[in-house]
Amino acid sequence: MKRLSLLLVLLLLGALALVACQPSGGTNAPTEEEAPAEEMPAEEEAPAEEAPAEETGSMECTDAIGCVEVAAGDPIQIASALVISGPNADLGLDSQRGVEIALKMRGDVLGHSVELIAEDDGCNAEGGQTAGTKIVANPQIVGAIGTSCSGAGVPMAQIISDAGYVMISPSNTSPALTDPAQAFKPGYLRTAHNDLIQGAAMADYAYDVLGVTKAAAVHDGDPYTEGLAQAFADAFVAKGGEMVAFEAEAADATNVEPLLTTVAAAGPEFLYYPVFIPLGSLITNTAKNISGLESVYLAGADGIQSPSFLENTVDTSEGMYVSGPDLAFSNTFYQDEFLPMYQADYGTEPTAPFHAHAYDATVMLLDAIEAVAQQDGDGNLIIGRQALRDALYATSGMEGITGTITCNEFGDCADPKISVSEVQGGEFVRVWP
Repeated sequence: MKRLSLLLVLLLLGALALVACQPSGGTNAPTEEEAPAEEMPAEEEAPAEEAPAEETGSMECTDAIGCVEVAAGDPIQIASALVISGPNADLGLDSQRGVEIALKMRGDVLGHSVELIAEDDGCNAEGGQTAGTKIVANPQIVGAIGTSCSGAGVPMAQIISDAGYVMISPSNTSPALTDPAQAFKPGYLRTAHNDLIQGAAMADYAYDVLGVTKAAAVHDGDPYTEGLAQAFADAFVAKGGEMVAFEAEAADATNVEPLLTTVAAAGPEFLYYPVFIPLGSLITNTAKNISGLESVYLAGADGIQSPSFLENTVDTSEGMYVSGPDLAFSNTFYQDEFLPMYQADYGTEPTAPFHAHAYDATVMLLDAIEAVAQQDGDGNLIIGRQALRDALYATSGMEGITGTITCNEFGDCADPKISVSEVQGGEFVRVWP
């Protein structure tokens, strides 16, 4: 009996278990697997629209220092950092126009428009630091054209380099910026000449053409002005000349009579002051009134080669010499296409010597972006920052307005040609070579 009772209990428990395993709708109710397709929620019907895993993987950023991602339909953003206000604006606005013309002529890049974000470098260290900080705060900016002034370029190059960005200057000429023992930073390049070349050219003109053997130089402590004055002095002495004075004056000086009196007492035949427009104008207007400087050749450089300087120095600058990049370009594009667009768009002749260098810098950056960007079928882009740097430093044989552009490992890319102009009738007239 005990065994029979136990068997009955087990049978009863088994029957209860079978009942519990049935779906709530009964044995004939459809399970989830059996539900009709038309009853599935709409969001569960989209697996076929998902991108294949390998396409997503091909657009992953693998660049060592990061990437810029540009969504389909969004612009590629680049920046400029040029002196576009204040007394030296002629220099930066001229370059800004070169950038804008390059963008206008180029049009879209890989199906994306190019947006230019303009910053002001102030032509000083503070302005360069501010401009650089603003640029790297925007992760969508791919690279920058700038700065105008070497003094602004030194701090900005550091900021740009630390953030993994790139910058190409159209007019920084200080030797320090491409010297690894001084101010060179990875990510910095320039299409402007190195002032070691300009200084030597002006020494050639002074010693070989004018026949002077005693010279003086004045700078304002900026990397550009001091570097160029020193490059001239070194080359002049190497040719057999004598530097009788090498002086510094504040860029914002209002009285240079003591300075010029000291220079005159040294007995120079040639006075080279490669400074910017305010100080250059002041020295030029004062020099002819200083005893001992009446017959001394006065000479400046590309930092004063602008209409503003000529307006500031009517009569006093007549006959002085100015060194700078040679704008007698051999290509027909400059005369036939670039200059007509410049004049039509801005209603003026170029206001400084570096508009063509800015054009070439912009084309160089856009070419590199086009070369390294990854693009998917929808038009999304990924631009590797290290890949972009590598492409820029590898630039070789690029035919620009300014010549054939080939970069070395420290960012000197220019095809450097220097000329000397003389102020004649209130205009800069090229006289050498």
